[in-house]
Amino acid sequence: MTDNHRLSPGDPAPDFTLADADGNEVSLADYRGRKVVVYFYPAASTPGCTKQACDFRDNLGELNEAGLAVIGVSPDKPAKLAKFRDAEQLNFPLLSDPERKVLTEWGAFGEKTMYGKKVTGVIRSTFLVDAEGRIEVAQYNVRATGHVAKLRRDLSV
Repeated sequence: MTDNHRLSPGDPAPDFTLADADGNEVSLADYRGRKVVVYFYPAASTPGCTKQACDFRDNLGELNEAGLAVIGVSPDKPAKLAKFRDAEQLNFPLLSDPERKVLTEWGAFGEKTMYGKKVTGVIRSTFLVDAEGRIEVAQYNVRATGHVAKLRRDLSV
């Protein structure tokens, strides 16, 4: 999989329904009518992913006040997501995509360069989906550290 399909502003956001950390189904359609940040990360409880999730947690109040919900998606199983959520006191949904179907549809799974080598894996990515379900912002290969602050600056939040 070398030709990653990438989403761009204006594209319809691919709809999904995935299990959350408690096994409940959550759909992107549940957020229609409001803006939502959908971010994809490689693995729960790893240093970079923990830093990024905690940054979203710590900034969620301001993001919510600006009308933005937040959803995190990874290939982790719900049980691992629950442990991650509880350990870090995360206050937004974490969704499980173990088959990597949604990750692939959003262009967040494929070939990437890691430590100078080409590998296939999760591409840390963040999207802003508008109230009508279209991509407003698409960011690929984002850094875990400082990303939420940059996102807030970009969105004037």
